[in-house]
Amino acid sequence: MIKFTNTEIRDLITAFIIISIAFAIANVGLDVHNFLSILPIVMVGVGLGFIFRELGHKYVAMQYDYRAEFKMWIIGLLIALASAFIGWVFAAPGEVKFHPDEVTDEISGRISIAGPMANMTLAIIFIVIAALIYPLISYPIYHLIYLICTVGFSVNSFLAAFNLFPVYTLDGLNVFKWNKGIWFVVFAISITMMLSSILIGAENMVVMIIESV
Repeated sequence: MIKFTNTEIRDLITAFIIISIAFAIANVGLDVHNFLSILPIVMVGVGLGFIFRELGHKYVAMQYDYRAEFKMWIIGLLIALASAFIGWVFAAPGEVKFHPDEVTDEISGRISIAGPMANMTLAIIFIVIAALIYPLISYPIYHLIYLICTVGFSVNSFLAAFNLFPVYTLDGLNVFKWNKGIWFVVFAISITMMLSSILIGAENMVVMIIESV
């Protein structure tokens, strides 16, 4: 059974709130009205991203009789807030600790890759839902769901790509140490998704998907 400790729940909630605020600021700046409007939408995408990412880590860890626990990184969260003001979120809210501490590169790599994979899967689900309900966005409720899905795609694509960079505290380092080939393929896919959301835009991607079917 997947369990979260009280400390982990506290760390996850803290990181979730700060990263949500950072993404909201990065999108609309300090305009209070726009910030308050987009914050709840961003929180859905970030919240689900955090939950599925940690569930992925924990599920895979359980298969190897290990326990994965999220630990927030205060400095990383402060950097995320500061970087948001230039329109780019340095999303390194924490790291995953393994228990017991001694773990092979393969096992740590498999556990770590589960997080970004969960974000990528969630991003794809978001964009598919957005495409399915696009013909109905003239209705307020469907328009809201559409906004949540397009923002959710962008946020989770970014979280997956960013966390696959092979640097300290990020999942990518463990994946890179384990298998550079797998790291490269997954990283390339995540970067493609992230750049598509930035350069093309989730809304335009939805239109392209609809026109292609």
